[in-house]
Amino acid sequence: MTLQTLRHGWVLTVRDLKHWQREPWAPVIGIAFSVMLLLVFGYLFGGAIDLPGGGGYLPYLLPGMFTLTMLFGIESTMGAITEDTKRGITDRLRSMPISAVGVPLGRTAADLMNSVVQLAVLMAGGLAIGWRVDGSIGSALLAAALLLWLRLAVLWVGVYLGLAIRSEGALIAVQVLVWPFGFLSNIFVAPETMPGWLGFLAGWNPVSATAAACRELFGNPLGTTGGVLAEHAVALAFAWPALLLAVFVPLSARAYRNLSR
Repeated sequence: MTLQTLRHGWVLTVRDLKHWQREPWAPVIGIAFSVMLLLVFGYLFGGAIDLPGGGGYLPYLLPGMFTLTMLFGIESTMGAITEDTKRGITDRLRSMPISAVGVPLGRTAADLMNSVVQLAVLMAGGLAIGWRVDGSIGSALLAAALLLWLRLAVLWVGVYLGLAIRSEGALIAVQVLVWPFGFLSNIFVAPETMPGWLGFLAGWNPVSATAAACRELFGNPLGTTGGVLAEHAVALAFAWPALLLAVFVPLSARAYRNLSR
């Protein structure tokens, strides 16, 4: 990625941030929704589920909720990209000497900045209801970085879908499907408590890797007594988003170049 591409991406990032400054309701509602989920699941299921390996459910749940919130970025990014395409904004940008990666880069950078604020609010809310970090400061910072690393990969998936499938029906489908994909993981319950085949799928869900890695780094209960998530969670939490980025960044650039074809 060249310096010129980064400069183009930054200009478009500022554009999206100024739009949110004028109309702040979308990010504010997104943060409020995440806090609501945190409180609902934290108090509804707190103390009601036994974990393999022991430990309290609330400290197990919170890193999973942080991870689930990072997953929810896909539909908002997809919707913004689709809207810009329908309104002709993308076509105007394509008429300018801007890199094919620069436009989606600007959108993902703006969304990622919003995600930093969202994650900070969620963590503050978790601390307020009793969640604690028992690991080192360095490990906690690494956990936060892995959460944002997953978010970045999810945002690029959303960019590609917004460029390649430009319809309201597709956006609604993604909004619906993101829930079962998030639930088919270790966010709420340990895969060891699921039927064998379901636990296998949950264990290899990229979301599960990030949630397990964050639990390990925060010093929270792992909810597992063995397997790949107990032994290689941090490595998988880095590898899965890296794979998604390697696939969807080039696909997004190609879809952007082929918009008028």
